[in-house]
Amino acid sequence: MSLLRFAARTMLASFFVVNGVKALRDPEPLVGATEPLAKTFLPLAESALPPQAAAYLPEDAKGLVKLTGLAQIVGGVSLATGIFRRFGAAALAVSMVPQLLASNPFGGGNDSDGPGKDAFLRDLALTGGVLLAAQDTEGQPNLAWKARYKADALGREAEHTKAALGREARRTQATIAKETKRAAKEAKKVANRAAKSVEGALK
Repeated sequence: MSLLRFAARTMLASFFVVNGVKALRDPEPLVGATEPLAKTFLPLAESALPPQAAAYLPEDAKGLVKLTGLAQIVGGVSLATGIFRRFGAAALAVSMVPQLLASNPFGGGNDSDGPGKDAFLRDLALTGGVLLAAQDTEGQPNLAWKARYKADALGREAEHTKAALGREARRTQATIAKETKRAAKEAKKVANRAAKSVEGALK
């Protein structure tokens, strides 16, 4: 990882770590906007997850805000340190959903031309930033590219093997035909000699 990438990730992650700590300490400002999401998401997650995992889900919007705050702290540390950085960046993007809802100036009482709009655009830009970080492979091929390259290489190798087997089969077929023709000539010669011998003996 280059020094520039490390510095950029650390600066980006710092916002989420601070934001996550604030959400854990004081979740109330985000609870109202998160309430509809909690009512929709939590029952779906509870029915989809195994009972052992569902037991760890929050019970209300306040718990969901705290959970996203914790996700921002963990994701921010992951992004800054580079440990599971892409997974951490993806988690940060998901964790921004409640905050985007809370700062949305178009769906509630926020002023669409005032501070609410500025906060929404800031949160939107940060979400885009971590989405880009989640896709950053540091110039290395990702797993999908490696899988395609391996499949193409195997396909080319199979074609080469098939062509080689075809050439070998044609050579073998030609050799067999040649040997068969030679054996037929030899058999014909032997038959002619035998016929001449029998003919001479009868005379």
